[in-house]
Parts: sequence; C-alpha cells; structure tokens
Amino acid sequence: MPLIDALLFGLTLGGAYALLALGFNLQYGVARILNLAYGEMLILAALVAMVMFTQLGISPLISTILLGTLAAILGAFLYRYALVPLVKRSRSQEELEGDSILATFGLLFFLQGVMLALFGGNYLSYSFLSVAVDVLGTTVSANRLIALLAAILFALGLYWTLLRTRVGTALRAVAVNPGAAPLVGVNVIRIAMLGFALGTGMVAAAGVLLSMFSTFSATMGVVYTMKALIVVIMGGVGNFVGCVIAALMLGLIESFVSAYVDSGLTLAANYAIFLLVLIFRPAGLFGRAVS
Repeated sequence: MPLIDALLFGLTLGGAYALLALGFNLQYGVARILNLAYGEMLILAALVAMVMFTQLGISPLISTILLGTLAAILGAFLYRYALVPLVKRSRSQEELEGDSILATFGLLFFLQGVMLALFGGNYLSYSFLSVAVDVLGTTVSANRLIALLAAILFALGLYWTLLRTRVGTALRAVAVNPGAAPLVGVNVIRIAMLGFALGTGMVAAAGVLLSMFSTFSATMGVVYTMKALIVVIMGGVGNFVGCVIAALMLGLIESFVSAYVDSGLTLAANYAIFLLVLIFRPAGLFGRAVS
C-alpha cells in the first residue's frame, strides 16, 4: 500500500527531524547560539556509531545513550570555554548571534575536515535490524520503527522536563526573556550552558538514530543544519510543541513528494514551504508575533 508506506516513512523521518530540531531549538532558543556546526555534530555521531557497531560490536541503541551523554558533556565544555566569552562581550542579542555564526562557522570546517580525513567523502552506511516488520498491511524496517520509538521517548522526556521540573522552568524562562530571568534567581549563563549541552546531546542521539537506516557522508552536515533551521522557524523559536509538529509535517511532506512526485524534489519542497512560512507566518506556524 503506497499510501501507508509513505505515511509510515514520513512519520519515521519526522520523528528523527523532531529530535534534531528540538536540540537546535534548545541551543538557539535558550542559549541564543546559532550553531552552524550543528549538522556536523550529527554526522560525527553517526560516523562514531558506525565504527562502534562495525568494529566493536556495540549496538546503536547503546550508542544513542553513550554518545548522547558524551556529546552533552562536550557541548557544556564548548559553551563554557569557547562561547561564554562571546556572550560576555556581546552588547545585544543581534551581536551575539553574529559572533556565534562566525565562531561555529569555523567549527563547521574543523569538524568537516577531521571527518573527511578519517572517513573520506563517500556515502557510508551499515546494516542494523534491517528486517521487515508488518505494520497495517505493509512492511517497514525494524530499525525505522525503533528510531521512531526512541525519538518519541526522547521528545516526551524533554517535554516532561520542561513542564514538570524546576530546571525546565528555568530553561523556559531564559528562552522567553533572558533579561528578566535573573530577577527570579535564574543563573542565565548556567542555564544557557545546560540548554546548549542538552541540544548537543540530542543532535548526537539523532545522528545515531538516523545512521541506523540512512546513508550519510562527511559533507552532509549542512543539509541537516538547514532542515533543523527550517523546522525551528516553522514551529516557532522556543516553541517545543510546535517544533515537533513542524518536524512531523516536514517528514510527511518529504515522504509524499518522494513517493508521488519525484525523490529529487524533496529538498525543493522543503525550501518552498520555508519561504511560504517566512512570507505569511514569519513568527512560525505556532509562534506568536511580537508587537
């Protein structure tokens, strides 16, 4: 059933995009860092997961937790020692965004150069649980279903943290108004570092999950950075529920365009939707315009 095939594939892809975009939303919405090396972090995690599975026999499901945790720690160090100086010297949010673009642009080329030197520029993949599972009368690879389930669990965990914990309240406060957050005892630098670290951990987890059923190369990072940016702008900066909905929409659109139009037009469809949102809903489909 082509319709069910396209629907399941779109939901799986959208789930991975949701995890990808939630991390980007944390970094940009909370830490105010526009991280252009975000996609490279995803590809690096995918490559490391491939090595861990093919050379060491470590399951990608375990790698998701291990690499996500390690990436979060490294993200905290990156923010503390490389980005905090930019935060302290910036006199406005616009200046911080400009400085962060330049800094992460350099990080992009550094990470990409390291990956090219170690893995080359060819497309890579590996086989993990690529067995057919019957769902609603059609067959789906088990690795796609596992990736979708893991993405849902991560998203629900983040949602619970944001709504039910004091740390989550602080993250939301800094995302909404970093200037007023210190008035209620929130350490903005510390919470921003936490947001950046969580975002780094989530993009690493997304990279491992995507590597289970997708091909990737050392130069593909910019594609995923753009997709994360598109989803965040569609959903609204700082709007995490809108981000998930927008990611699922993007995944479904890509799937249906590939199935019923032309697989080569999926990226064009992404940018067309992006432009329409910028023109008619610049605050995002689920965001509120600031008057």
